[in-house]
Amino acid sequence: MTVMETTGTRTDSCAAPPLARRRPEGQDSYTISEVVARTGLTAHTLRWYERIGLMSHIDRSHTGQRRYTNRDLDWLDLVGKLRLTGMPVADMVRYAELVRAGEHTYGERFALLEATRRDVRARIAELNDTLAVLDRKISFYADADRVRAYETEKAG
Repeated sequence: MTVMETTGTRTDSCAAPPLARRRPEGQDSYTISEVVARTGLTAHTLRWYERIGLMSHIDRSHTGQRRYTNRDLDWLDLVGKLRLTGMPVADMVRYAELVRAGEHTYGERFALLEATRRDVRARIAELNDTLAVLDRKISFYADADRVRAYETEKAG
């Protein structure tokens, strides 16, 4: 999968910033078990991602073993972030197809990510409202405990 396009001086790596837990210096070939260990995904999930088109063709060794690259790991990091947004798998696959199709799909990619960002912001607002309710309840019970402790101390 071509997950990096360059136009002028701008580059779209289609991934989050490099991970702090970076790979060994100079290494750019990983077995499926190494990718499982690095990503927390299962081998089944990695093969499924490839089968549905979320991952492009993964190179193989001369013995037929999948060989993932740093670019593949960056892509998987982005997919993980997209999953956290709640983006449907079909939309993630569509995004992957758009990336593979090239620069002329920037507008569609922008629209897809913009819609996802709107959804995430709406969820954040809902979570903030929920957090405010929890904070009020916690404050109520903390105050109730203080009142009870005070009354117990005063009576005793």
